[in-house]
Amino acid sequence: MSGTQMQLEDWLDDLCVRFIINLPQEDLSSVARICFQVEEAQWFYEDFIRPLDPTLPSMTLRTFCLRIFQHCPLLANFSVENHTKAFEEFLEYKTRVPVRGAIMLNEAMDSTVLVKGWKKGANWSFPRGKINKDEDDLDCAIREVYEETGLDLRAAGLVPTEHKPKYIEIAMREQHMRLYVFRDVPMDTVFEPKTRKEISKIQWYKLSELPAFRRKNGQSNDAIATPNANKFYMVAPFLVPLKKWVTSQKKMEARRAATGPHGYGSIIEAPYEDEAWKTDTGAETADQGPAIETLAGATQELQRLLKVQPPTQGLQGVPVPAPPTAQQDKGSALLS
Repeated sequence: MSGTQMQLEDWLDDLCVRFIINLPQEDLSSVARICFQVEEAQWFYEDFIRPLDPTLPSMTLRTFCLRIFQHCPLLANFSVENHTKAFEEFLEYKTRVPVRGAIMLNEAMDSTVLVKGWKKGANWSFPRGKINKDEDDLDCAIREVYEETGLDLRAAGLVPTEHKPKYIEIAMREQHMRLYVFRDVPMDTVFEPKTRKEISKIQWYKLSELPAFRRKNGQSNDAIATPNANKFYMVAPFLVPLKKWVTSQKKMEARRAATGPHGYGSIIEAPYEDEAWKTDTGAETADQGPAIETLAGATQELQRLLKVQPPTQGLQGVPVPAPPTAQQDKGSALLS
């Protein structure tokens, strides 16, 4: 082997120990949880290891995942075909992990903060991300805002203390998404992402300039909807219920002109649900040999192996976030 190959093998050893082998048995018995740890390992490799040695190859999540599967002793008994099936099942499962985030409005409630992904051709969205194991919905939204924009909503006094803030939730392609609404974010706030190579731009946008933010005649504003509507496809589904809530808030405040604190309700629900992906569950794991047809089958096989092999002793692994199951969309009720 060349020096670079040997060095790469050494790094893979380190990553297997750091992220996978020394996990608690509860986490090792689930292929989904192992795959989430492999994803964490890939981020660590790209963000911290490769900068130390530019000769190391950059790897997509798929390539990295298959390489780790082949390298890690716990997973090496599975065939390449099984590794590929496990990865594909993981990607499908991953898209159904609930997402939490925030819609941040200025004092006038006519502008909002959007973030743009790091990769070339990335789209705009509200700050949001997947919920961690046992994490509170609101805590997840606040954490994601801090990680993607650098703004600590609690420290800034923007999180109501007497009740939970308003939220909008929709189900998009089997993924349950809930965005909390926060008002009075200063437009001179200095935003700076805390994550590496995840957010490339943070910008205020006028709500009236975003596609699918409908006017009174029911027509969309096409000023930027053509040809840039696809850049905002993760934003558009939330804008109609958001506009209704903003309108109701302004009417309420006009009636209570000098009453003090803003009144927040508890929930907005989007009036529609996007088409859901329909996937087959696949055949069950065969009795002889570790063939993987589904993620559940792979997990079952791992549990069988773990009954024979005691868990590896050594350094404590990094806890893995096990995402809760996706919630169904709650309907079309809107708080007036």
